[in-house]
Amino acid sequence: MRFHVLGLGPVGSLISHHLCKTLDATKHSVVVIHKTTPQLKKAHLAGNTLKVEREGVVDTSTAFRSEVFDATRQLRYENRRANILARDNSTSSKGASASANANGHGHDPAAGTRGISGAHTQKTPLPIESLIVTIKAYTVVDSVRALVPRLTRDSTIVLLHNGMGVYERLILDLFRNPEQRPHFVVAVNDHGAWNKEYFHTVHAGVGSITFGIVPDPRGRNFEASAADENDPKEDPVRSLDLDDIASPREGDDSPYRSLRDTVAALSDLSGLNATWKPISHVETAMKRKLVVNSVINPLTALMGCRNGELLESEETRKIIQRVCFEASNAFALQAQEDQGSWDDQEKRVRIRSGLSRVSPGLDARALEEECLRVIKVTAGNISSMLSDVRSGSYTEVEYMNGYLTGLGRSFGLQMTTTATLLSLVKLRITIPLDRII
Repeated sequence: MRFHVLGLGPVGSLISHHLCKTLDATKHSVVVIHKTTPQLKKAHLAGNTLKVEREGVVDTSTAFRSEVFDATRQLRYENRRANILARDNSTSSKGASASANANGHGHDPAAGTRGISGAHTQKTPLPIESLIVTIKAYTVVDSVRALVPRLTRDSTIVLLHNGMGVYERLILDLFRNPEQRPHFVVAVNDHGAWNKEYFHTVHAGVGSITFGIVPDPRGRNFEASAADENDPKEDPVRSLDLDDIASPREGDDSPYRSLRDTVAALSDLSGLNATWKPISHVETAMKRKLVVNSVINPLTALMGCRNGELLESEETRKIIQRVCFEASNAFALQAQEDQGSWDDQEKRVRIRSGLSRVSPGLDARALEEECLRVIKVTAGNISSMLSDVRSGSYTEVEYMNGYLTGLGRSFGLQMTTTATLLSLVKLRITIPLDRII
């Protein structure tokens, strides 16, 4: 099966590298999708070798193929490369003939190809069986839209990005028909990494990847083995079974084959501590990371500081408390709506009294503790939003604070502090602090 990786930033590079290291190359292949042809050329100049550096030790991988995101550009590049190869081969052949006549020795006609090899380039864009998306949240919908002709209802899409709300937009904009919708896997990543250069990633902090399968609109229960109500001590994480996705007897024609193979491949990424968990666990993890990002990213982007410097002021703690309080209220109301019980007034009463049925990991105190923990363990890091602001790029704030604000307001909550951070980041982008007056 083919695994396409869209996005070769730090996370995409880590995923591609570890897939190459763990997959059986006789059964599966990895295809990395470059954004532009210049990036593909950079990959060729780098010897089509992914480098991942950890504590000064560099590991490499080459068992992958490349293609360009834009199929038209891909075709133009291939035609140009084919012409170069043909011209160089022709020149080499002429030189070889002259040399052979003079010295009686043969010559390899491919020796003069200027280092441009087709071995790593996927010449014709093939149907996508498994697509792992690791790009910025605000680019996902348009990028997947461009790949829709290559996707089918049997394909699998893995979403590995910051923030929340992307899956909902994909369903609304691209995959409204549940019968024709690809399978979806959502994931949370807390590895720390940065790109030293294209195709060279520094794995600065080892974390984990937690992923889960979005429920099947066609009715298959992917977590059937974890739903043993007769055994309250059963561990739902350990009891998840690949056969609940697709049993071996269904064969390669199963519409769930790509999903099973994707989950199996991700689960085998031991170097990234990847774990398949029930979707309810993953949703909680996603919300906890959302709140952390909605605190750390905006504040560091606004103040122009590293994560750890936020703890130098007591004002940071006050802002964290307010954002976490607002988020916990929104999550609690969402939980009650999902369970379809109680009227609006009773929901609010139960939230104020602490009787809401929201996950303990999503109450205000737990969220605040998680924010403080992450700030401490990533004290020396520069947040992605600060990097985006400094480079004049778009930020993912709409999928962080914007998502939280929209969620709260849908239940009539004000979300004052969360919304203020959202507005300030937008202002920060519009009026850079370092601009000369």
